[in-house]
Amino acid sequence: MSVKIRLSRGGAKKRPYYYIVVAESSAPRDGRYIEQIGTHNPMLPKDHADRVKLDLDRAKHWLSVGAQPTDRVARFLDAAGLMKRTPRNNPEKAKPGKKRLEREAAAAEAAAKAAESSGDAAA
Repeated sequence: MSVKIRLSRGGAKKRPYYYIVVAESSAPRDGRYIEQIGTHNPMLPKDHADRVKLDLDRAKHWLSVGAQPTDRVARFLDAAGLMKRTPRNNPEKAKPGKKRLEREAAAAEAAAKAAESSGDAAA
């Protein structure tokens, strides 16, 4: 069974608080875990010292025995200097969809017809 380093949600409704835990990949998100190695409080400002607390020794240990961090936890570990995370880049995601392209083409065609008809009326 593979082991993951991931976030487990705690806190009240609309007030999230996450525990950084080591758990089996088949365990539920907020369920059973092997060890808690840190916390993450997204309600604090990004530059606040208590936003991410991490036990670096335990994180090193779990990475050395093959635990795979999730993308968010990999960001925390990269900021702590424990691992290198390559940023993702998907330029296809930013492109407009097919329907939007069709609407823009139809609007451009309508604008061209309107300009043509107003040009005929003026001449």
